[in-house]
Amino acid sequence: MEVGFFVSLQQTLFDIDDLHSFSDLSTFAQHIPVEWVESALHLSSAATIRRRRLPADQVLWLVLGMALFRNEPVSEVARRLNICAQGLASDRLMARSGVSQARQRLGAKPVEWLFRQTGAVWGQERYPGDDWQGLQVLAADGAVLRTPDNAALRAHFGSGNTGTDRQTPYPMMRVVALMNVRSHVLLDAQLSPYRRSEIRLADDFIDRIPDHSVTLFDKGFWSADLLLGVAAGGAQRHWLIPARKGLVSETLQTYNADDQLLQMRVSPQARKRHPGLPATWDVRAVSYSHKGKRKTVYTSLPAARYDTDAVARLYQERWEIEVGFRDIKSSLQHNAVTLRSKTVSLIYQEVWGLLLGYNVIRREASQAALAHGQAPARVRFKFAYQYIAAQLIVMAAAQPLSRTGARLSELRAGIGHLFLDDRPRPSRPRSVKMSKTRYPVNRQAAPLK
Repeated sequence: MEVGFFVSLQQTLFDIDDLHSFSDLSTFAQHIPVEWVESALHLSSAATIRRRRLPADQVLWLVLGMALFRNEPVSEVARRLNICAQGLASDRLMARSGVSQARQRLGAKPVEWLFRQTGAVWGQERYPGDDWQGLQVLAADGAVLRTPDNAALRAHFGSGNTGTDRQTPYPMMRVVALMNVRSHVLLDAQLSPYRRSEIRLADDFIDRIPDHSVTLFDKGFWSADLLLGVAAGGAQRHWLIPARKGLVSETLQTYNADDQLLQMRVSPQARKRHPGLPATWDVRAVSYSHKGKRKTVYTSLPAARYDTDAVARLYQERWEIEVGFRDIKSSLQHNAVTLRSKTVSLIYQEVWGLLLGYNVIRREASQAALAHGQAPARVRFKFAYQYIAAQLIVMAAAQPLSRTGARLSELRAGIGHLFLDDRPRPSRPRSVKMSKTRYPVNRQAAPLK
């Protein structure tokens, strides 16, 4: 993707009539190749040759537009981006039911597939200076998104219980993602109802962790079968995770006062799930001081090659995935209380579109940073997103058929002014932003799977 995605996307929206017209748009194919779009649309369970106001290929981009214009009604997003079948009046507001029906016909699978394809290709791209001692730096973590509260969504997604007779006021979807912390592009993600555990969701994408990488985990991912699976699944695939209290270990070797090699037992539960696991496993424990507190991280990085201080400093980069989730919730979602869709299938479609939109913005920001000799993570996501969203509307109205190259230069030049300064990020303690409600709690809820 050597030129901006968004301009070519807008150009495409004006010109397409059916899927075959994609193959004639060479500029578009440089960004999201035609093969990706065709493969995604083949997954739609309601393929049809009927000429509709919103054909499936354009509904795919409507879902992406929903992620970029969260505060606009879906029908208004379609009108603003001029998404309609060629030959039909584009300035007429589409019926809300027609847009919903078009989204239902498309389904979630094409959007999910397209997101995964962008993650597989863009997430492993290397930028100058973004490696850590020859390893690509990744992070895995989870977040929750709230859905509107209706019987079908609460039955499917569930909600969080507390120690009192209360539960969360909205059903919640769990998201677990794998991120390239240097470019902030998501390599992969898993979605599920709330009661599915983060560890089991992470199991589904560890096979996609690239070789010659180190993955930073939150302490909630402590699991021998997960971490051993990361290390054994490829060449030079390492992990780093905070120590947990109460773990029993035996010291095998002491490298220095802050660095030891420990041996731990693999739990019977883990060996029951994965009979091939060993009875014990060795982990390296690195300790350091942070804001007057003593902290320890466990890792598979060998002491002979990666020194104590470097490993301790590396774990601080895990915060970058928290920044990514903040960008999605705060910037793209505008801190909305819930997602906008009202049915289970459209909730999944909306979230896959949200993750796809996030990746598209991060990819374009990374390319702009590269053009300006900056690190991709230094681009301000919020301002880059706002700038690109505003340009989308302008370009949709202008239809710049002959000025694509000039528009691309203008777009990246504008993003080039949106870099972060070198001031340290302020420390803001986490706080509970929503109180619990007095919904009755089912104490016989199913256990985590």
